Amino acid sequence: MLKIVYPICCGIDVHKKFIVATVGTTNKSGVTEYQTKQFSTFTEDLHRLLEWLKSQSCIHVCMESTGKYWHPVFNILEHDCEVLVANPKYVKGIKGKKTDKKDSIWLCDIHKHGLVPSSFIPPLPIRQIRDLMRYRFKLINFKSSEKNRVQNSLTISNIMISSVVSDTFGASSMRIINHILDNPDDTDFDVSSMLHGRMKNKTDTIVKSIQGHLTEPQADKMRVCLDHIDSIEKHIADIESVVLKLVQPYMRQVELIL
Repeated sequence: MLKIVYPICCGIDVHKKFIVATVGTTNKSGVTEYQTKQFSTFTEDLHRLLEWLKSQSCIHVCMESTGKYWHPVFNILEHDCEVLVANPKYVKGIKGKKTDKKDSIWLCDIHKHGLVPSSFIPPLPIRQIRDLMRYRFKLINFKSSEKNRVQNSLTISNIMISSVVSDTFGASSMRIINHILDNPDDTDFDVSSMLHGRMKNKTDTIVKSIQGHLTEPQADKMRVCLDHIDSIEKHIADIESVVLKLVQPYMRQVELIL
């Protein structure tokens, strides 16, 4: 017979609009009695869930990490309960006539025996930093996508400056690209004055690489992309500013990493 690790515990089946919670109370004979209740995911109802758990002397809670829907429940329970958030692959029920109630009872049953490995849930300050850094990563991906669109517009317009310079979006390259955007009919401008350092040695090759034709639709598209890149860069800087404030208590750890 499996050992009872948590004589009183709760399994919660989480959905977007509601949750189903089952509290299992196991007596000394190993017999478990179950009580099941359904709550909405509104904060007021989640506080009712917490009060119900307290009335049952239940502090051990197990729920599945379904999308983002477990977060509101965790936010309410984390200070008063030992909440285990499980990866779905470790808590799959037996296939058959599944119901929300059966799922919550199943979670309760496997948790009372201590069979569920817990996912790592960091403290709230770390979760906030991690959430912002993930968003920063997405912004960087958006920026890369817009750069690729600009590069595609140049390529289909026979402007092959990327084949000559190491960074199409470097200072010298952008001076040339912006001049082409602002003066589409100027095909004989002084390229060397826009170059700096060793790039002046590539003047003749760069001149050959930009002998294409940028149509007005492509130029309009590039302007939108470049404006969007500037906007994204501002948003990235704003996110980094917030993160730097939140990370101050952990600067010693950050310095160890760096």
